[in-house]
Amino acid sequence: MLNDELKGQIQTAYRTFLENKSLKPRYGQRVMIAEVAKVFGNVALDEEGHRAGDPAVAVIEAGTGTGKTVAYCLAAIPIARHLGKPLVISTATIALQEQIVLKDLPDILRNSGLKFGFSLAKGRGRYVCLAKLDNLLRENQSMADQQQIFADDGFRIDVDEAGLKLYTRMVEALGGNKWDGERDSWPEALEDQDWSRLTTDHIQCSNRRCGHFQQCVFYKAREGVQKVDVIVTNHDLVLADLALGGGAILPDPRDCLYVFDEAHHLPDKAIGHFAHHTRLHATAEWLDQIDKNLSKLLAQHPLPGDLGRVLEQVPTTARDLKPHQQFMQQALGDVADFASAEDRGGNIRPQYRFENGEVPAELCDMGMELKSGFGRLSDQLQRIVDMLKEAMDGETTIGVSESQAEEWYPLFGALQARAEANWTLWTQFCLQDPEGKPPTARWLTLTEGGDIEVHVSPILAADTLRQYLWNPAFAALATSATLTALGKFDRFSHRAGLPRSAVCALAPSPFKHGEAGLLRVPNYGADPRDSVAHTAAIIEHLPEILADERGSLVLFSSRKQMLEVFAGVPAEFRQRVLVQGDLSKQELIRQHRKQVDDNKQSVIFGLASFAEGVDLPGKYCEHVVIAKIPFAVPDDPVEAALAEWIEKNGGNPFMEIAVPDASLRLIQACGRLLRTESDSGTVTVLDRRLVTQRYGKAILNALPPFRREID
Repeated sequence: MLNDELKGQIQTAYRTFLENKSLKPRYGQRVMIAEVAKVFGNVALDEEGHRAGDPAVAVIEAGTGTGKTVAYCLAAIPIARHLGKPLVISTATIALQEQIVLKDLPDILRNSGLKFGFSLAKGRGRYVCLAKLDNLLRENQSMADQQQIFADDGFRIDVDEAGLKLYTRMVEALGGNKWDGERDSWPEALEDQDWSRLTTDHIQCSNRRCGHFQQCVFYKAREGVQKVDVIVTNHDLVLADLALGGGAILPDPRDCLYVFDEAHHLPDKAIGHFAHHTRLHATAEWLDQIDKNLSKLLAQHPLPGDLGRVLEQVPTTARDLKPHQQFMQQALGDVADFASAEDRGGNIRPQYRFENGEVPAELCDMGMELKSGFGRLSDQLQRIVDMLKEAMDGETTIGVSESQAEEWYPLFGALQARAEANWTLWTQFCLQDPEGKPPTARWLTLTEGGDIEVHVSPILAADTLRQYLWNPAFAALATSATLTALGKFDRFSHRAGLPRSAVCALAPSPFKHGEAGLLRVPNYGADPRDSVAHTAAIIEHLPEILADERGSLVLFSSRKQMLEVFAGVPAEFRQRVLVQGDLSKQELIRQHRKQVDDNKQSVIFGLASFAEGVDLPGKYCEHVVIAKIPFAVPDDPVEAALAEWIEKNGGNPFMEIAVPDASLRLIQACGRLLRTESDSGTVTVLDRRLVTQRYGKAILNALPPFRREID
């Protein structure tokens, strides 16, 4: 399929792009174009135009500055258009998604000579639901009218004045074509709790049965997506689509050429997508509300036929379930020895993990009762949802009008979804893990309000990604600046479940690390394993390390140490420090840039989220200080369960998981220094284990080839 004409088209597009932008060709970029063209362009087709052979997957680590977006677009777009198949570009972060849509693709369109259409695909939850907006407006307007009537008699009715104004403005903006119904394009920031009342999901949405379907902003956007050559989206939406069987939100995977940018996030995203949790007390309260509200509804509106009979069963089922929830909360509280644990976000929460994912038999028996009860509740609610669907279609008379059915459908859909989610959780909680397969992680956390949160999660996403993504996809590229760990693709391959046919390649960065960057490992006589001494050493030496730099970034592995260092440094130095958590990430970076622009020194204290995806070129980041080798948080229950399983099978979890993961994170952290070819600066790692431990030397040798200064 990759004939001379297609090759020529790709080469011409690259040459034209470079000439129009007055750029020189980059070796890494050319390598990437060739590898993507080879994998995407040599897929064998069956009679229906689907892939006939082994999975077509390319995995390319493209170093910072390679220009990977340009490379994969120039190679993939001509091939996708030739095949008549969509190119789906998926990112892990909104920042990169917006950069591709607002900057990169328009730039390629202007300067490459390629002709293509592109669109941004977002989930249903990013769009306003016209039915909900209409209902909220009517309800608030009715309340306002009643307020006027009763005010004369001295009665007061509270009306959501701000809500009424917002909903009215939204309707006017939609009617005047001044708003497309998308949350991100509304001119003001909207609080999550306000937006949640205005949007819907695939369970609550009545689809073509909705009276607003012809004007639905989500379906209009989705229709537009189906007509373009390039669809830009995010990993979560791709995974949601695959979980629904593929082709529900995005085009059929068998027809898609996928590009997963920031692909190192894909395995964790997939794990998170198939993880479940529930709060016991909150769910017991929810069951109580179902019982009271539906009993009241039936008392006021007795319903005939099957709908009435099924509806009468729901309050009883909810009432019967509530004590089982309470018994489980009591039993888990007795069993769990909650210990303070730090999660990936640096937050401290009491946590208890079941070793090897094994739940005691008596708790399993109680969980089976809950599974059975939520199964009954879910089935009853599903029957009601199905009957309401039929009523909306006018296929049957169930004692409620079409308009009443349309109003009830999303309410009962939401109840059914929550009941089913609880059924899934308790099914996974009690499930016997198959012998020889990775177990499910099972753990409890205690909320600030004292509620017990039950969690279940797979510990690897390899089988899931293999089954739902790599095998059905027409072709796929996974790319990122950090896919190798200790110089190998093994870690990513293992976690992402790559097929044997996957092609792995390196596209080197054009940066001259040896000339532009210095890596320092000073000896301050403190071992990071002695946290008190190590923190004291950082407090003593950090002001001296960052004495001259305009913009600096200091990365910590724990919030506790970060706050202790901030509290311990001299007040004069503290004045120039911005600490993660005090402000939003965007605002903190904005203030940092402003201080540097005003010729003031500025230092950011950050955790893991500042070690990647943060772009501070030139003077904004002349020095990156890394407090210690970023080993995973030891309290992470998924990582702990994975380590247990590897050890149980005769492996060494420290060398197989902890060291490769730390290597990858340290490379990401070092990547904050050089963002453009003109940047220069220093990386200082305050962890002597890089030179004193054998594993440290392996991590050190996998870092970018900076000049080294080791005390």
